[in-house]
Amino acid sequence: MLSEKPWNLEAIVRMLLGVFICLCLGSVVVSGFHYAGHAGKERLAVFAMLGAAVVLLAAALVVVSQRWTLEGLLRRLWIMLICLSVGLSFAGWAQKLAGHLSEATSGEQMVVAETAVLVFFIGFLRAHRVKWSEAFGLTNRPRQAFLWGIALGCIFLPIGERLQWASGLVMTHFRMEPHEQQAVHALRVTNVWTGRVLLGVLAILLAPAAEELLFRGMFYPAIKQAGYPRLAIWGVSLLFACIHFNLATFVPLFVLALLLTALYERTDNLLAPITAHALFNTFNFVQLYLLEWQLGK
Repeated sequence: MLSEKPWNLEAIVRMLLGVFICLCLGSVVVSGFHYAGHAGKERLAVFAMLGAAVVLLAAALVVVSQRWTLEGLLRRLWIMLICLSVGLSFAGWAQKLAGHLSEATSGEQMVVAETAVLVFFIGFLRAHRVKWSEAFGLTNRPRQAFLWGIALGCIFLPIGERLQWASGLVMTHFRMEPHEQQAVHALRVTNVWTGRVLLGVLAILLAPAAEELLFRGMFYPAIKQAGYPRLAIWGVSLLFACIHFNLATFVPLFVLALLLTALYERTDNLLAPITAHALFNTFNFVQLYLLEWQLGK
């Protein structure tokens, strides 16, 4: 049975804002790296605008990570909104000045964004004066939680494949063409080994940790403790499937989310769903490259 977690509505709102800011920050940082090799007299102005955008977005992230009090709520909101809007404006001006500013892939942007989410979680928990073990039950029979995660991952692998295959058939029947996920497409088109390593880190380590912290670690217990257990189970699982923006994988990801939630409930340790999620991603990552290797022979 899942223990009580120290999350409330204020924490959820700040977390959502923090995730959005992290996504924006990730996009700006990767765009800057890709523009570094460009030449032109507007180069200095572009980097100045990108630097200002990074500083302002980071400032907004710091404001969001700090615990809000009723007395200073309005002031913090204004500071956060000003930093966010001006930071995004600088990023937009840099984009307009540079033309096609970035050739960055979605995978690279997600690596930076999900790393920022994990760093943001550290500051978030410190502001709440909550330990990781208290927030996510990481000391609750960790060995057993790890084994449960491996077991669920192994059980779901063939189920997920069949569900995705069935979803593809249904889409084809209704004359809808199944599309690859952005992350899978990025893996397929990336030929540089450093890019593939980066995307492997994203798929196997960063994505499972960041997504499980958000969906199972925070959103699910917060909504459940607010008195809406059914909404917590079905709503959070639905949101998890939707944020991957792929109709062909919607059903398998929705089922996976339900199973990961049940696993978290049973073990009261977030290590279990993280392990299962990482194993599922690892299998798909390896399967993709094995398929490419066979086709290339």
